[in-house]
Amino acid sequence: MKKTAELLFALVASATWVCAQVDQSAFFRIVSTTDSRITEFSANGMLVWTNGATDVTCMVQRATTLIDPNSWVDYVQYVVTNNTMTIRLLDLNPPDGMVLIPKGINNGTDLDKDFEVYSLTNDAPFYMDATEVTKTQWDTVYNWALTNGYQFDNVGLGKAVNHPVQMVNWYDCVKWCNARSQKEGRTPCYTVSGSVYKTNQKPAVACDFSVSGYRLPSNTEWEYAARGGLNSKRFPWGDLIQHTRANYNSSADYSYDTSETRGYHPTYDDDPRPYTSPVGSFAANGYGLYDMAGNVWEWCWDEPNWDRPLRGGSWANAVNAARCVSKAT
Repeated sequence: MKKTAELLFALVASATWVCAQVDQSAFFRIVSTTDSRITEFSANGMLVWTNGATDVTCMVQRATTLIDPNSWVDYVQYVVTNNTMTIRLLDLNPPDGMVLIPKGINNGTDLDKDFEVYSLTNDAPFYMDATEVTKTQWDTVYNWALTNGYQFDNVGLGKAVNHPVQMVNWYDCVKWCNARSQKEGRTPCYTVSGSVYKTNQKPAVACDFSVSGYRLPSNTEWEYAARGGLNSKRFPWGDLIQHTRANYNSSADYSYDTSETRGYHPTYDDDPRPYTSPVGSFAANGYGLYDMAGNVWEWCWDEPNWDRPLRGGSWANAVNAARCVSKAT
């Protein structure tokens, strides 16, 4: 019996199994150095498999067709802790506009830093907005917040209603998350001295990850989600980038920027600035997230300090800023 093999896969193609997307089949398999066998794939996205040994790392891979043997891509890694493993890979009925980011690990090397090793661990699954927050979404919550005791430093700008909101600072964003939570009857995540954070710039903002409210992803969560299950890749889809993949400022200075067009994205280079694109204009990554490279910088949560991390690059930045590993403060 093979020990290192592409082992039994589960077909996700009919009403009796699980569809990853409407009218699109998905297939999953386990790649392991030990005898592994998928025994169940339930309608709520739970995958069960058995292992011949523990303390080994397995890779769950995903494909949308079985016709092309090269269509399999990495989805999530797990360290096997029991002879029977149960994990939730996806959610067919997530909260509106959100996708499930599965629990797991993503370990690899950074191609542009002398193969420096990185290690990302997501200890629990969480939901994440599939797209950047649009100007319409921002305005809806912002206007509600103003009548419910919130104050913001910036009103938030957007080139069009379906473009991402921009020109908002970190404090605006976490207060907006709290307002969105309260508007929907959820418990806000952000507090200052035990009270819901609503006003001013407070240096000691605390975040409760255990409550039901909305929050910014942590630095690690953002990168784990942005990679979409792929290991050791520059971008959410692979190692090369073009304007067909993302909205960024293309330059021949980078060997991995192979776009046929240079400079700002030709489709969105229309004055006045900014040259943002409608959210979701490019293909999603393996977890169903859009615009994790380019368009606008994205704020993250980290332990309180004055250097809040920004990730993903923007329409104005060169391709090095759009790499999964890149960050700005």
